[in-house]
Amino acid sequence: MSAEQFLADYWQQKPLLIRNALPNLASAPPLQPDQLAGLALEEMVESRLIDSANWQVEHGPIPAERFASLPERDWTLLVQAVDLWLPEVTELLDAVNFLPRWQVDDIMVSYAAPGGNVGAHSDNYDVFLIQGLGSRRWQIESAPRAHQSSGASGALRLIEDFAPDCDWQLESGDVLYLPPQVAHHGVAIDSCITYSVGFRAPSSVEMINDLAIELLSGDRPEDFLRSPVGGDRNAIEPAHVAALQAQLAALLNDPQLLGDWYARYMTRPKYPDQLEITGEQRELRWQGQRYCNGEPCD
Repeated sequence: MSAEQFLADYWQQKPLLIRNALPNLASAPPLQPDQLAGLALEEMVESRLIDSANWQVEHGPIPAERFASLPERDWTLLVQAVDLWLPEVTELLDAVNFLPRWQVDDIMVSYAAPGGNVGAHSDNYDVFLIQGLGSRRWQIESAPRAHQSSGASGALRLIEDFAPDCDWQLESGDVLYLPPQVAHHGVAIDSCITYSVGFRAPSSVEMINDLAIELLSGDRPEDFLRSPVGGDRNAIEPAHVAALQAQLAALLNDPQLLGDWYARYMTRPKYPDQLEITGEQRELRWQGQRYCNGEPCD
C-alpha cells in the first residue's frame, strides 16, 4: 500500500492491521525487558505499573525491589518517551517516515506479563501499535466513538460498554494502526513488548486556548463598538455580535500569526526538563524560518 492510499483511506478514519510489517523485530529487537525496567527506575522518566487483576496503578520511579515481587501474570509496565533515551527505539520512526516528524508525540513502550492489559479504552490521538517480543490479542471497535461511556476502575478510566467487532492476534513484526477515539483492548498472550508510536492530535479547544494564552502577552484591549447605544443600554445588540465576530475572524485569518504560533506550539518538547540530557529536537519550517523546541532558531 502506498502512503497516499493509507492517508486517503485509513488515516484518522479506520483501523488497519499490517502483518509482518517489520520482520526484523524478532531477531533484532530495539530493547530488552531489563532495559525498560531500568528506565522505570529513573526519576526523570515517566512510567506506570498497572495491576490488571485489581486495576491498581503505581507511578514511577518504580523501585527495583518492586519488580522482584511481581507475580507471574496480570501486570503491565508502561514507559513514556522511550525514543528520547534509546536511539534504537527512535529508529522505529523510519516505518512512518511519510508523516511529519514534528507530529510524533512519543514512543511509549509496554512490557506485559501473560494476561497483562490496561483495560478497554480509547485515545485522542493516532497510534501505531508495533508488536515486538511475544504476542498480544487486540479486540477493536472499528468505528470511532462519538461519545465515551466510561467508569473508574482504580486510577483507570475504562470503557464500560465495549463491543468489539475485530479480534486479532499480533505477532512480532505486526503493526496495528488505530485512529483517534477507536476503542481497543490488548491482552498479552505471553510475555510481550509493544511499541506505541503516538501522534500529536490537539483538539480545536486546546489549540484556541493555547493561542489565546500566547496572545495575552502582547494583545491590547480593542473597543469594537462604533455605533451609539440603542434603547436598552443593558442589551447586546446584533451589531455588537457582528463586530465581535469580525474582530475575532480578522485575528484567526492572519496566516502569519497562526503559522508562527503553530510552529511554536507543535515543536514544544513534551519533557522540557530533559532537554539537556536527551537532546530532544523538534523542528519544522514556516515561511523560511526554522523553529526548534518551541522557539525560532537559526
